[in-house]
Amino acid sequence: MMKLPLSPTALELIFNKYPNLFRDLERHFRSGADVDGRYEHWDHLRHLTPPEGLNSETWWASLKLARAARSRPLPLTDKAGRPMTVVLTDAFQRRLHLLDRSASGSFAELVEDTDRRTRDGYLARSLIEEAMTSSQLEGASTTASVAKAMLRSNRSPRDKSERMIVNNYRATLELDRWVQQPLTPGRIFEIHRVITDGTLDDADTAGRLRNDDEAVHVVDDISQRVLHEPPPARELSERLERLCAFANDDHAQPFLHPVIRAIAIHFQVGYDHPFVDGNGRTARTLFYWSMLRSGYWLSRFLSISSVIRRKPADYKRAYLYAESDANDLGYFIEHQLDVMERAFDGLQQYVHRKRAERRDGAGLLRADSRFGASLNHRQRRLLEHALKHGDHAYTIAEHQRRHAVTYQTARTDLLDLADRDLLELRKEGRAFTFFAPPALAARIREAGGKAVELPADR
Repeated sequence: MMKLPLSPTALELIFNKYPNLFRDLERHFRSGADVDGRYEHWDHLRHLTPPEGLNSETWWASLKLARAARSRPLPLTDKAGRPMTVVLTDAFQRRLHLLDRSASGSFAELVEDTDRRTRDGYLARSLIEEAMTSSQLEGASTTASVAKAMLRSNRSPRDKSERMIVNNYRATLELDRWVQQPLTPGRIFEIHRVITDGTLDDADTAGRLRNDDEAVHVVDDISQRVLHEPPPARELSERLERLCAFANDDHAQPFLHPVIRAIAIHFQVGYDHPFVDGNGRTARTLFYWSMLRSGYWLSRFLSISSVIRRKPADYKRAYLYAESDANDLGYFIEHQLDVMERAFDGLQQYVHRKRAERRDGAGLLRADSRFGASLNHRQRRLLEHALKHGDHAYTIAEHQRRHAVTYQTARTDLLDLADRDLLELRKEGRAFTFFAPPALAARIREAGGKAVELPADR
């Protein structure tokens, strides 16, 4: 059950209680804006051991003073008209730098240094994962295996949960088109229509702002306690215009890091809840829109929702912490940086695992292995090539020329590999074309395992 965080004690009350505090802090303490690199909220800080010479309240006051000195207001506001603020701590700036390096340095090269088909496989995995888990965060109950099979086979959805997943998948595919143009309310309405198509109780609420008589609250799933009351409907049009202006202002002064901008857009849509339903999915789609528009192409290969879904309470708590502490987005920024770092780690592990699988497959092709010995040298060479260049098309004529054999020998080589399910055969007119299956490394390992089990005198 999600509880509302304890709101911090007002600084004025703390200074009234400790009249010499400001002088003592200046003389003895140089507190940063975080605690060991974490952006602590009063609700958690009060349970920690304060530095020597401070108690919980005075420690909190020192943190707030440090944050106030580095605080920057955004052109986004709460429902009382007070600005959302960001504090770029040293820890945040260090993490943003590392994310920039991951997105443009050796990790990007790791993804780029693959054949097109393999790269497309990485992308398809992330798009399916994001579509599925973003929907599950909003209540879709379809299992992962069913959802993945539906999207990969292009099967029509059978119920509302599956429709949500298909809609999210369509939205991720449309991002390449949407990022080509500035963000407008009309574009956000289009995104919302795609995301909610066929899933709303009232189809007329798709692609439009909620009305005054359409009460929307963020509630705890278990206790049904109201956690957040969004701004009134009459303000939404103007707030959406301001959000679009903020999203499009790439040259704002002073400079705002693009990742922080994307996170703030994500937060504001969740805070405003401008639609009757589909607000979370819309917010996360706009996060991707902002990241891609700023050139973070590697974000297409990430699934932030799959990370958020592991601890959805932390996602909600980050919103509540920000709202309860004078619209300080530091809590939400920290949460989203955590999410992105874990998503990067997950992608990196996946890429390394796939590369290891290809290396293992190549090892099984050695002539001195049981499975490798069951192939001729031409077939081994072709499969080694296919493991590295999964998008290559093989023809009998090409195989014949490359190895200087007869047409019949080349044809026998390729058809034998197709019979072993190591190549896929497609007939185009009278010509045969052969392609490596997406899971070639796994199929080689499976075939290698079977080969090991063959009798020694075979």
